Amino acid sequence: MEQLIINGPTKLKGEIKVSGSKNAALPIIAATILVRGKVVLSNIPEIDDVIALLNILGSLGAKYTLENNTLTIDTKGIRKENPDPKLVRKLRASILLIGPLLRINKGVTIPHPGGCLIGTRPIDIHLEGFKKMGAKVIEDRNGYNLSIDSMKPIEFRADFTVTGTENLIMAAVLTEGATKISLAAAEPHVQDLCNFLNSAGAKIEGIGTHNLKIMGVEKLKEVEYEIIPDQIEAGTFAIAAAASKGDVVVNGFVPKHHESLLSKFDRAGIRYEILESDKVRILPTHEIRPFNLRTEIYPGFPTDLQAPMAVLATQANGTSEIYETIFEGRLGYINELSKMGANCIARDAHQATITGPTPLYGTRITSFDLRAGATLVIAGVIATGESRLDQIEIIDRGYEKIEEKLKALGANIKRVKLKEIEPREGS
Repeated sequence: MEQLIINGPTKLKGEIKVSGSKNAALPIIAATILVRGKVVLSNIPEIDDVIALLNILGSLGAKYTLENNTLTIDTKGIRKENPDPKLVRKLRASILLIGPLLRINKGVTIPHPGGCLIGTRPIDIHLEGFKKMGAKVIEDRNGYNLSIDSMKPIEFRADFTVTGTENLIMAAVLTEGATKISLAAAEPHVQDLCNFLNSAGAKIEGIGTHNLKIMGVEKLKEVEYEIIPDQIEAGTFAIAAAASKGDVVVNGFVPKHHESLLSKFDRAGIRYEILESDKVRILPTHEIRPFNLRTEIYPGFPTDLQAPMAVLATQANGTSEIYETIFEGRLGYINELSKMGANCIARDAHQATITGPTPLYGTRITSFDLRAGATLVIAGVIATGESRLDQIEIIDRGYEKIEEKLKALGANIKRVKLKEIEPREGS
């Protein structure tokens, strides 16, 4: 167990480079199963979720190396076996293995996957799509068993679910005929999966829209591909810079991925400059205006940036309202911000009210999920005094070397083993 110790306040200043997209890397790594050969992926984030997925593929017979953010993987050795339940339960994204393994092996048994505690995330839409494609699905309290004799193309409404869209895309690219997915998710990482598959020989049309057409091909070819920058990490650092009233250049911030965030920055009076097609400079903002935020499907405001924006709201001059429409367990961080002095309240599982500006003060806080963890790191950076953040292994699932990047921007932050920390009074 480790902990982050942060001493603030700090006005962040300098330049950082965003890592490759976690949410693109995971489905693309799963999709390498369909290639049945060598794939080279650059800009891969070396984070715990990526390592966990590679461990699963390695246990199935894939060969890979990951060095300097470049993954070389060969999946032709994958055996007709099921993923190790112990490994699968550690990773929510393991659900993305169903599509490619079902297509290649004509069957897969997989337990309920793990992941952050942010509410229920059923896979009913995945299963409904696979059933329409011809799969037999058996579900019990231990997980799911899927089998299929012949996969057929379908027309299907994906209800904007991201992993459901991705799973069906992967199942369809090697299925003869035309599969049409309407109400498809269109997030940048979904687009990146489609672009990767097309670079390997797939035929996917409508990329970036909510209507996809996939013409099945006989096989995919070996390919080299570069993962897009992480949309959520880029947004997190931009918000951190704004909340600290700092001056930061974020490399890997693709403006077209961030229209909804930039719109909120405009409403809040945050000063920024778009420098290039993948670079933004956040400028010092002396008075932040309150704002209302509602999470929506892309291109609406992303649920993964909702929590970091709450820290910005604590520094706004007035009352901000946050509405979380995607998950019911994403406001747990509100109580931790209250411990730090924020004037905030979660009115129910989906709504929070934050009134500022209020000074934040360092204390001992806990990360309950990946994005809440990053949120509390930002809070620690702008708080006066020492903050100690527990359960940081959750943050390591999605942010590569977060404390090193913040140090480069002037933050006083360090990672320590719990045994190195003196026990708290009364413990």
